[in-house]
Amino acid sequence: MAQFSRVSGSVGLITLQNPPVNALSAAVRQGIVDTVNKALQEPEVKSVVICGQNKVFCGGADIKSFRGVMTGPPLIPMIHAIEASTKPVVAAIEGIALGGGLELALACHYRISHTKARLGLPEVTLGLLPAAAGSQRLPRLIGITAALDLITTGRHVTAAEALQLGIVDHVTDQNTVDVALKFASSVAGKPLDARRISLYPCPPSDDTDALFEEAMQRVRRSARGAIAPVACVQAVRAAATLPYAQGLEREKELMATLFTSGQARALQYSFFAQRAVGRWSMPSGAQWDTVEPLPVQKTAVIGLGTMGRGIVVALTQAGFSVVAVETHEKQLTQAKQAIEEMLIRGAKRRGVTPEHDTITYSHSMEPVANVDLVIEAVFEDMVLKEKVFQQLSAVCKPGTLLCTNTSGLDIDHLASKTPNPELVVGMHFFAPAHVMKLLEVVYGRQSSPRAVATAMQLGKKMGKVSVAVGNCLGFVGNRMLKPYMNQAFFLLEEGASPELVDQALEEFGFIMGPFRMSDLSGIDVGWRIRKEEGLAVPDQRTGQIPRMQKGCRYSPVGDLICEQGRFGQKTGQGWYRYDKPGGRVARPDPWMQTFLNQYRATHGLVPRRIDPKEVLERCLYALINEGFQTLEEGIAAAPEDIDVIYVFGYSWPQHRGGPMFYADMVGLEKIMDRLEHYHQAHPDVPSLQPCNLLRKLVAIGSPPIHKWSQVMKTLRSQL
Repeated sequence: MAQFSRVSGSVGLITLQNPPVNALSAAVRQGIVDTVNKALQEPEVKSVVICGQNKVFCGGADIKSFRGVMTGPPLIPMIHAIEASTKPVVAAIEGIALGGGLELALACHYRISHTKARLGLPEVTLGLLPAAAGSQRLPRLIGITAALDLITTGRHVTAAEALQLGIVDHVTDQNTVDVALKFASSVAGKPLDARRISLYPCPPSDDTDALFEEAMQRVRRSARGAIAPVACVQAVRAAATLPYAQGLEREKELMATLFTSGQARALQYSFFAQRAVGRWSMPSGAQWDTVEPLPVQKTAVIGLGTMGRGIVVALTQAGFSVVAVETHEKQLTQAKQAIEEMLIRGAKRRGVTPEHDTITYSHSMEPVANVDLVIEAVFEDMVLKEKVFQQLSAVCKPGTLLCTNTSGLDIDHLASKTPNPELVVGMHFFAPAHVMKLLEVVYGRQSSPRAVATAMQLGKKMGKVSVAVGNCLGFVGNRMLKPYMNQAFFLLEEGASPELVDQALEEFGFIMGPFRMSDLSGIDVGWRIRKEEGLAVPDQRTGQIPRMQKGCRYSPVGDLICEQGRFGQKTGQGWYRYDKPGGRVARPDPWMQTFLNQYRATHGLVPRRIDPKEVLERCLYALINEGFQTLEEGIAAAPEDIDVIYVFGYSWPQHRGGPMFYADMVGLEKIMDRLEHYHQAHPDVPSLQPCNLLRKLVAIGSPPIHKWSQVMKTLRSQL
């Protein structure tokens, strides 16, 4: 709803009331229509201020309403009525003005913002465009280039940047509503045509066609198949080349196409999935967000390699004091310099003063004695981690939460090395840890709900999307990645090239295919893990690595190129070649084709033509099948957990929702049929055999994704 009051006799104050962000629900829109009419009809009212309750202007449309029939007054006529008002209307922007909230503000004749407010048109992140005339008004106000940047990326801007761009007229650190009321009084009775943005001509460009052609190419590259950013460019082009009314019609047409698209469904599903993962319950029935977390002020990070440095930065930026421990003096010095540089860059980007004095560097464990929480981030070696946990158990005060940043080692085994296993959890960060948003919080058999709650809360304070998962080899993300990578290796054996596999998956929407990603992270990382698992070991009689191991087909291709010293970007050679060690531009390497030909000949493999469709089906469906297996076992609590993990940790294209949402979109019966087809062709690859949960879902008619949980409960109760 919206409340109307008269202030100082002549200024009408309209307050939007729909906590927490005053979203434009049907009731709020009706309230705006009613109160604006009231203000215009009262002769005593000479000007109007629109603000939001609880120092929040407006967070935009009520996204839940997208799922059903839209009710209440339509948004566009409402904001046109505001712009057409004969009395000045001033937007008092506090907190946020996002999406429809900013479009509402753009309909006002003046905009005054608090210094801490954030503004933006993030519709593109939901698979849409700003369709309440935002794509038509913003370019007229701030120019084509700036409008394209904001609309196609959906990024938020600070009040200072909004002032610089010309989105707002004034910024204040005082009470924004008071300032707006005073300003509204001062402009009462003044002509308003020059303040109606829809009447503005779009600022001219030297070469409009070239500008939009370049913008379209840039957006297509970065969108990786997403259609909303492309539609945003088309809408802004309409603003630049058509009269306002015609541009508005074009905006409406484009929005109609987007609104019912599968991509919009996927992106909106992803929006709600991020919130759903914060309401997860442990197998014991305890719900972490109803459990009081342990108080955490002082933290420690053990091991200052690449991952440890990122964790220190993330903790520091979140306001925690950190004891940073590295036993090797040279590494400690290098880490300190790197961390300081990262903090300076981060502070500059956020426009704040860098925090340096909250970090204590040490080459011994003694300063860790009084911290509340420790994150171990040493080398991925169980023996080394055991030693660290034993040291921490001896040094730390009672009640200290001990966390490990392992990417897949056994949490229960590490917990068994401590006197308080209930205080041990995994915190699996993703590199770079101060940038990547995903955090897998891994609970063991004895991890207490309070320990899980503390880790989840810490992740939230660090700005992470935290997902609680069960303990198994690789947890959820890396466990699912294994069959995906295996299929990529098998496809090489059968006739594909690294470029073909990568191209198919990059056209699907991944930033990098599996081989480019492997080169980036280091091929030797996987090689080392495989050797620790007892794989990648040559047969003593033949000297060759067996292609059947532990009863399954195994590809030693990656192991063999590691034996050649080809570790990826860091050595300048891997699946691709690079201009120099550390180079980033991947180029096809003739050596790789020769190697693959020799490998196939050695093992009697006859190469065949591999279709990109087969690449997608085998890699993605094997990954999805493993996802169903984690759901069946209870390692992942819900399909949303898997999808959030893959979107935020593994660059799954967000406009495809995530692996489990994608499976629902493709059709579970098709997924199962294709898996069975490939399993018949490759019976020595068990990961291609459809798991029980997938079969059960298909047998009962492939219910939609939001109904899978009931089937999962039934299956688990039978185990």
